[in-house]
Amino acid sequence: MIDVRQIPILSDNYCYLLRDEKTGAVAVIDPGVAEPVLNEAKRLNWQITDIILTHHHYDHVDGVAEIKALTGAKVTGPTKDNHRIEHLDETVDGGDILTFGSQTAKVFFVPGHTLGHIAYWFEESNILFPGDSLFALGCGRLFEGTPEMMWQSLQQYLPLPNETIVYCAHEYTLANAEFAVTIDPDNQPLLKRVAEIRRLRSEDKPTVPSTLDEEFKTNPFLRPNDPQIRKQLGMMSATDAEVFKEIRLRKDNF
Repeated sequence: MIDVRQIPILSDNYCYLLRDEKTGAVAVIDPGVAEPVLNEAKRLNWQITDIILTHHHYDHVDGVAEIKALTGAKVTGPTKDNHRIEHLDETVDGGDILTFGSQTAKVFFVPGHTLGHIAYWFEESNILFPGDSLFALGCGRLFEGTPEMMWQSLQQYLPLPNETIVYCAHEYTLANAEFAVTIDPDNQPLLKRVAEIRRLRSEDKPTVPSTLDEEFKTNPFLRPNDPQIRKQLGMMSATDAEVFKEIRLRKDNF
């Protein structure tokens, strides 16, 4: 239904080209630069019709102006970032529905990394574009929001289907994995995943995308209620928000 192509850009970013197979509409998610996106679209003979943004950081938006100028693509981004993202034609917020070709995506408002951050879940194709809110084995650093805000944001992903494919925006997985084992050392699915991540990176292969099933089992930022993590942190009676805050603090200082 949606053909997704992952494009590595800058030092460790990923942006994405999507093609709605029914209508031929083509979107780019978070183009931090233009040239690799335009080159890949040309190679595929895809005509870009839409630019879809999750938040205002330069490594997600700096290619917008050039791509829009060359293609006339419609630019959609977060309502709460309207004052700091240029070239927006339409804005969406949590609870809204984004239409792309014949496809629709539910919009989640997920502040924490930034105060205006949103994410997109294409239910029919079961794919999630969380921007920098959720990473493979991690979550975004809290540049603007609070730990409590970020935990509230991440909880919105917990009811989604396990088979949801997560197309996050950075190749941070190895560093996240090395941290995760320090607070979840006896998690066998995590240890198995870490070994696979090390193999992939040693071969210069991407570790993204992942699935929510993998994240639910191994990502400590989605599991502050896990008894083994709580025991390792000495926080058996703490709230989930307090445990999440401690995990984020430890990752910041890792």
